[in-house]
Amino acid sequence: MEKKPHVKPYVYGMLAGFGAISLSIVFFFLIYRFDGFGDAISTLTGILMPFIYGTVIAYLLKPVCNTIEGFLRRFIPEKMSGLINVLSVTFTILFGLLIVYALIMMIVPQLITSVTTLYYTAQANITKFINWASHVEFIENNEQIMRLLNSAYNTLHTNLDTWVKNTLLPSMQNIVSGAAVGVLNVVVVAKNLVIGIIVAVYVLGSRKRFVQQAKLVLYSIFKPHWAQLITEEALYADRMFGGFINGKIMDSAIIGVLCYIGCLIFRFPSALLVSVIIGVTNVIPFFGPFIGAIPATLLILIQNPIKALWFVLFVLVLQQLDGNIIGPKILGNTTGLSSFWVLFAILLFGGLWGFVGMIIGVPLFAVIYDILKKLVIHGLHRHDELELLQDYHDSFGDPADDAAAPQSTENH
Repeated sequence: MEKKPHVKPYVYGMLAGFGAISLSIVFFFLIYRFDGFGDAISTLTGILMPFIYGTVIAYLLKPVCNTIEGFLRRFIPEKMSGLINVLSVTFTILFGLLIVYALIMMIVPQLITSVTTLYYTAQANITKFINWASHVEFIENNEQIMRLLNSAYNTLHTNLDTWVKNTLLPSMQNIVSGAAVGVLNVVVVAKNLVIGIIVAVYVLGSRKRFVQQAKLVLYSIFKPHWAQLITEEALYADRMFGGFINGKIMDSAIIGVLCYIGCLIFRFPSALLVSVIIGVTNVIPFFGPFIGAIPATLLILIQNPIKALWFVLFVLVLQQLDGNIIGPKILGNTTGLSSFWVLFAILLFGGLWGFVGMIIGVPLFAVIYDILKKLVIHGLHRHDELELLQDYHDSFGDPADDAAAPQSTENH
């Protein structure tokens, strides 16, 4: 039989990558370009927001609940499984509320102190500058500069007075309306969170039942072969999201603690607030360190410019420690994506869903990439082109699970 012409070995990776891009773009246009569909999704999302909050809370607390349940099963008989479930869910919710309470108690007082300090520091610096400028001999003896300063002060005072009379006062109604809308939004979010916590209790308590119900529905709709494949992909998505998000939260918590210790050692101002900013923004892959470093540096810059420079150097060292030692130890190669696809996923889903999209974009794109990868492998197997996949592995060293994929596909 004549040997088929050789195709470049990177065709497999190219197809998987651009297929994932295509699905993401189609998903974007489906939601944001069809107004009716987008409005329906927005309305449905607003109605189900408490359930979305509850599901997210339950998913984040699921590892804690499983750990507590495994611990309780060592001491409580199996016949009292109902009590074990109730206790594990109760302790899990209490643990989550305790974490939130501790964060609030750490952040809010520090935030008030930092804002107050910033106000008085800025006021004192302005006063010092005015006193310095008024006592500098060159400025005192230069009538032109003094007239310029007095003119600038009078102009500023006049413009401020005009702005208050002509702009601020007529806009007070809009400001009050906006404040009322803001208060209403806060109340709605608080209501959704309270209901979400209640939903999280039910989801955690019935998580095993929900899994079995989903399995029954899946096998009732699809053939066993496809149901098994969908189940495996769902488990992969769960491992991807759970491992990445929980690992990133742990990594960010460690970075926040190390930043706080460093701020205390080097006596940086607003140590706790700065460390919280660095830790929270570190949850965002790739861009997180830069996003967090900017406001944190500004906070220190207002109070002490010299220490702000040292803080920038400290953050660079800390992020190198995280990127090369702490992060790989905790996360490993969780997603299996290259740096290019990580950057693409963050930009795409960050543009779609903002801060949340930047966090979940990487694991979500990894799942899409994995689905496309398996479809490509299935197509290569169907067209008897598996040597292309082997050439790709030999040239670029794909993960080991890819190498096993053709055999598993063949078994199916």
